[in-house]
Amino acid sequence: MKKLIPTLVVLCQLTAGAQTIQDFTLVNVADSKSVSLSSFQSCQGIAVIFFSNECPYDGKYLNRIKQLNDRYKGSIQFVLVNSHSDERESMKAMSAKYKSWQLSIPYLADKDQVAMECLGSRKSPEAFLVKKIGNNFSIAYNGAIDDNPLVESDVSQAYLQLAIDELLAGKKVTVNSSRAAGCTIRSKVK
Repeated sequence: MKKLIPTLVVLCQLTAGAQTIQDFTLVNVADSKSVSLSSFQSCQGIAVIFFSNECPYDGKYLNRIKQLNDRYKGSIQFVLVNSHSDERESMKAMSAKYKSWQLSIPYLADKDQVAMECLGSRKSPEAFLVKKIGNNFSIAYNGAIDDNPLVESDVSQAYLQLAIDELLAGKKVTVNSSRAAGCTIRSKVK
């Protein structure tokens, strides 16, 4: 008997030049529960990071993501989204890998790649800082987590951290995008 998986719903629309994302729901492989952006009512923003089990760049960012999550706990909710479609990125493989990471961040399966297409993600890791505006969500930042995907100690520009700090201070995010370096997320054949 096949296990039923909740349907992913993501709606995107362009409004006055800014990308607005309506709420979406994905399955968290950590506990098999559905998670939506609106699940995080008490935070000021959501850091959506496209991630994978196998990309070596993603592995280099695990410690940095843990540190960011600890630093902004209570103000910014972090979620990892896996849109990769090959067998090593299956929900079962995601669940097994997640356990070894010892993270307290939801790891969401986007196997239909609707969230990937909606946000425009093409790499992992790639970060999107999303802020709530009424019943919708707007992208405040997208791109690299920082400027050194290989050597954490050599980071000189922490793009995501700067964007979060400005968002929390009520300021306009000065660097609202950067080029993400990492592994390409292959689109599924439609």
